[in-house]
Order: sequence, then structure tokens, then C-alpha cells
Amino acid sequence: MQEKKSIHGSWASRWIFILAATGSAVGLGNIWKFPYITGENGGGAFVLVYLICIALVGIPIMIAEVFIGRRARQSPINALMDLAEESGSSKRWGAIGFMGMLSGVLIFSFYSVVAGWVLQYIYSTATGALNGVSSEQAGNLFNELLADPTTLLMWHTIFTIMVVVVVIGGVNAGLERATRIMMPALFILLFVLFGYGMSTDGFAAGWSFMFDFDFGKLTWDAVLVAVGHSFFTLSLGMGSIMAYGSYMPKRASIGSTVLAIGFLDTLVALVAGLAIFPIIFSNGMDPAAGPGLMFISLPVAFGQMAGGQFFGTLFFILIGVAAWTSAISLLEPTVAYLVERVGMKRSSATIALGVVVWAMGILCLGSFNFMSDVSLFGKNVFDFLDYITANIMLPLGGILVAVFAGWVVKQKFSTDEINLKSEALFKLWLFVVKFIAPVAVGVVFVLNL
Repeated sequence: MQEKKSIHGSWASRWIFILAATGSAVGLGNIWKFPYITGENGGGAFVLVYLICIALVGIPIMIAEVFIGRRARQSPINALMDLAEESGSSKRWGAIGFMGMLSGVLIFSFYSVVAGWVLQYIYSTATGALNGVSSEQAGNLFNELLADPTTLLMWHTIFTIMVVVVVIGGVNAGLERATRIMMPALFILLFVLFGYGMSTDGFAAGWSFMFDFDFGKLTWDAVLVAVGHSFFTLSLGMGSIMAYGSYMPKRASIGSTVLAIGFLDTLVALVAGLAIFPIIFSNGMDPAAGPGLMFISLPVAFGQMAGGQFFGTLFFILIGVAAWTSAISLLEPTVAYLVERVGMKRSSATIALGVVVWAMGILCLGSFNFMSDVSLFGKNVFDFLDYITANIMLPLGGILVAVFAGWVVKQKFSTDEINLKSEALFKLWLFVVKFIAPVAVGVVFVLNL
């Protein structure tokens, strides 16, 4: 069979793909969500379960997404339709790609609002507005921000423009160029903050909290959270990794590449925890403070520490970069589809999609102020979109990708594309994708409903 080529271009090297896919995976989930769910679920025992889930669920499904994308060299909908047809099955399997792309668009609409909070906190920290704040004052400042639609709209608009500008540039001039700059910056910032955490009095307590195993604190709910987060942290089920895989060089090994992505993504989550928890413990704060950990607890901690203004600003810049690299990957699959199927120019497709997600974002930011009385199934717009994507669309997409890769695609195609040196390793991957991953994600899916 003649090798297919993507009309959008390809990554310059395997390492660029690794950095781009890691950028997609590393986002608010790693640096904001992972530390606080670790705090809420007992620390080290939860981390161990999370790492097992990454290995048994996340990595196998990511391999499936990458090989589907690279085999077809198209956006998720077209990739799934073509590979299904090649395998003698129905083109209706393309619906998985549609659901993934829709998930990405819906996630972007509220993700950009949270990213807007981060941009506000970069400004507030850098200007010294948070210096010496008490916990009550920090809480009031955050609530005032949520109640101010004008400020939220400004930052939401700026962030959307930041993402649109990168995506318009295409694979090489946009995504790849941004990746070459932003990912090294992200790792440098992260390890500077890790060094800062090591210098605090709370580092030993933070280390113990993350890596001491107390299985008495591990509940069934915590196991479900670990399975769910291991899946979502790798950007699975939303078409991003499939789209990025379609730009992957043919000579690159999918297995070792995905392992590298999984390793880097997990490393960022763990190092973020080791940067954040020492600061929390040094200031006598609650590590299980929940979502408020980043926007209330940490500003108080930074505001009261020597050098806190500088390191606090670095911290929020780090969060902003992580959000930016992830958000780019949320729009790319749909832009690629509009170029392929509708024949739009990339610039036109990106701007049109940017306007749509920007408008949807206004509904999400309104959830905290002028639309706070609007309810969808008992939730405001922001929480509703967060719930249906995280608890329904992404896990369902993940299950269907695993079923498609394991049961529908001809085994010859997956063997050729994944090209593992060991037949035993390939059989292990196939077994996990056919049986373990769908069941594990399915349990989380059902119990989260």
C-alpha cells in the first residue's frame, strides 16, 4: 500500500511530536487538578493507583489513537471512516471522531474561562496585588473576579486569540513553532518552582504526603477518580492525539513514543505536586483544599513567603503556558476537518471556529454572574459542560476507540503501524485494548453517571 500523506504537513521529528503531544496532555489537569485530587484522596496510595491506571488504561488507548491517526493521515472523523472502510466495516465509526471533536470544542469553551482566571492571576501576582493577603481576602478576591463579567470576558477573549493565532499558522509555522518555544519554557519554569519547593520547610512533609502509602485512606471513590484522571490527563477521547498522530513521521516508533509522552505527562504531574505541597505545608494550609488550592490557598502562601511575588508570578505563568499548549490541541482536530471536508482555508476555518468557541465561552463565564440563575439539569452552563464532557463524552469516546482498534480494525493494519519489536508485547497491547481498557473505563463511566 502506498503511504498516505497529510495535506496539513507533518512534524519535523519524533521529538517534536513527543513535545507537541505532551503539550496537549499537560494542562490544567496536571498542574491544577492532579495536586488537589491527590490531596483529597489520601496522597501516596492514590498516586500509586494513578500510575497503574496510566499504564493499563492511558498508554494502550493512546497507542490506539496515534496509530489510527498515522495510518489514515486525516482528521479524526475521516481517519476513522477510512480505516473502517479499509477493514470492511461501516463508515459510521466516524461518529467517534465527531463526538471527540465536539468534546474538544465544548471543553475549550469553559477551559478558556479558567485560563482567563490564570491570566488575571499572572497580572495580580506580578503587580503585587496579592502580597500579604489573608485566606479570607484571597477568597474574596477570587469571588469578586467570578462576579465581574467584564474582566472575565477580557481575559477569555485574550486567551482565545492567543490560541487562534497559533492554530492559524498550521502544523509547522504554528503548532510546531509554538511547541519548540513553549514546552522547554514549561519544563524550565516547573523545575525552577520545584527547586523553590525543595528550599522550603515543608518539602519533607510534601514528599511524605505524595509518596507515603496509607491504603487506609484509599476509598473506592478514590480508585475511580484515579482511573478517570489517568485517562483524561493524556487528552484521550477528544481527537487531539489522533490528529497529532496523523502528522507523526512514519519512521518513528509509536510504542516508545507514546511511552515517552506518558512518562513526561506523569513527571509534570508529580513534580507539580512536589512544587505545590511543600509551599502548602510550609504555611500550615490544608492540602485537601480542593479546586480552591490554586486560586485561594497558593496566592496566600506566595503572598506571605520571601520571594513569593516572583515565584508566584512564575507559577501562574507556568499554568498559563500549560493551558495554552492544551487548548491549541482542542481546536486542531476540528480545524483540520473543516479544511479537509469543507475545503475552507485554514485561516478561515480557525477564525470561524474561534468565534464559535468564544461565544460559547461567554455563556460559561456568565454562569458565575449574569447567567447564574440559568440551569441545565440542575447545573449552571459551566458545570454542565464540564460534567457531560468529563463524565460522558470522553470516557464513551475512549471505550469506542479501544473497541474500534481492538475489534474492528484489521489486525494486519495495527501490527504494521505499531510495529512493536516483540510479538508478545503486541499481543499484550491487543489484549489490554480489547478487554481491560474498555472494562476499566466502562466501570468509571457507569459509576460516574
